[in-house]
Amino acid sequence: MAVAKLVLEDGTVFTGQAFGARVERAGEVVFNTSMTGYVEVLTDPSYRGQLVAMTYPLIGNTGVTPEDFESPRPQVEGFIVRECSRRVSNFRSTRDLAPWLEEAGVPGIEGIDTRALTRRLRETGSLMGVLSSNDLDDRSLVAKARRAPKMAGRDLVPEVTVPRPMQWTEGWTTAFRVDLPPPPRPLRVTALDYGAKQSILRYLVASSGSSVTVLPATSTAEEVLATRPDGVFLSNGPGDPAAVTYAIRCAKGLLGKVPIFGICLGHQILAHALGGKTYKLKFGHHGANHPVREETTGRVAITVQNHGFAVDADSLASTGLEVTHLNLNDGTVEGMRHRSLPVFSVQYHPEASAGPHDSLPLFQAFVDLMTDRSSAPALAR
Repeated sequence: MAVAKLVLEDGTVFTGQAFGARVERAGEVVFNTSMTGYVEVLTDPSYRGQLVAMTYPLIGNTGVTPEDFESPRPQVEGFIVRECSRRVSNFRSTRDLAPWLEEAGVPGIEGIDTRALTRRLRETGSLMGVLSSNDLDDRSLVAKARRAPKMAGRDLVPEVTVPRPMQWTEGWTTAFRVDLPPPPRPLRVTALDYGAKQSILRYLVASSGSSVTVLPATSTAEEVLATRPDGVFLSNGPGDPAAVTYAIRCAKGLLGKVPIFGICLGHQILAHALGGKTYKLKFGHHGANHPVREETTGRVAITVQNHGFAVDADSLASTGLEVTHLNLNDGTVEGMRHRSLPVFSVQYHPEASAGPHDSLPLFQAFVDLMTDRSSAPALAR
């Protein structure tokens, strides 16, 4: 096997074996603690600009299943694992992981101590890195890692949004779906695509009883309202929310005119639109096991998360927003709603994919908000 190196901006060097594409990529190095769902992780547009390390030691043993894709292709800059299995045991799999990544132009590295890498990131914070099987000179790679653009201040949404308006009609067609109750009438949902996971769009179709109009991230409030939506969804996506100024401007123009539901980046954009702020987390939340408490009920859900920024709770005092959910690991804001406007959002991913479905009722909360626009959203179930 060819040698590959992962080099961090602080000078740390990991030497392993290459798999996937034999190319060089730079990005922010983050770790994901999920035990399953590596295909969903790889195809999640929110990971654009990042080199993703999996803490679970054996990756690839369930192959690649197109039904689990969250976008048409892998989105990560590179993939870091302890062991990439060439032996696949999964009746749903259509191909092996390594050749799929090679075809997609995504480099991988295996055979390194991913525990040591994770500890380094937890202690130091997320670091820029370079993954290469071409240039193997440590000093050269460290210099490249230090020159790589940081995630703070970076707008990556144009790289993952749809180029033009489209209709999403696909719901859940497999035995692996989770059923949602049908709405009292078909509802028109318009989704602003900042890098939306396909599972979210499927749940929006299932819960609204209708196709979803998906618009490019650069759409104006006037263009959104021209679709005559019953509700507007602000999607997940990559990068720094403060840099996505056009999306913040659009969300501002929608406030008070239509019910709004935001997830992840959409949640952060809503905070900015109402006068709040966000900040960079030390190493982010990436995984399928994050406990979140709903403040009104005390109920705890285990959630799927993928974000490197968080909403500043202290900045919400004069926004009309109230915090509805908190992360039990570090106390960060995980959900909020407006006291008078039909607006709510969560930082985590209620669609999971892969992960626990504890928070699926939030899609029903969006339906309730669209069918009863006279009150603020009641999130408790």
